Amino acid sequence: MNLPNYISLFRIILIPFLILIFYLPHSVIGNFDKNLIATGLFIVAGISDWLDGFLARKLKLESKFGAFIDPVADKLIVIASLVLLVELDRISALIAIIIIGREVAVSALREWMAGIGSAGSVAVAFVGKLKTTIQFIAITLLLYFEDIYLIPTRLLGEIAINLAAILTIISMLYYLKKAFVRN
Repeated sequence: MNLPNYISLFRIILIPFLILIFYLPHSVIGNFDKNLIATGLFIVAGISDWLDGFLARKLKLESKFGAFIDPVADKLIVIASLVLLVELDRISALIAIIIIGREVAVSALREWMAGIGSAGSVAVAFVGKLKTTIQFIAITLLLYFEDIYLIPTRLLGEIAINLAAILTIISMLYYLKKAFVRN
């Protein structure tokens, strides 16, 4: 275990807190505060995702466990957030299914490709990074869900999550093509 791995585990530990905030009674914490706290936790998770990767590379602390736990932590927080957003009626179940389904399919594809010695053929590509960035912005905006002065965060979040879903499909097709052209 090393610092980047602990940071990835920290991201997993944040998940129950992110979810439980919305189940606290309204008298304990108002809706606006729930949105703000959940958004803050999600942003902390996003920063920790960047930080663990940066530290692993910079300090040469890359490990097999880190290569496993980092994407698992990423997927868990995204899946938990999407399910929460469906429960809060902020996104459609279809959008969540598209994004979650892609995560499962690409993870399985990567595992299969690693098993046959071709893991490099489904390495993270620009379209996947772009999808992840748009998805992070969308989830952040949809968790916050309150307009900031004249900035319509709800509308921007809805546009961004739909764009993320489109990029999700494109990136999945890209990875599938790379895998099957290779084999």
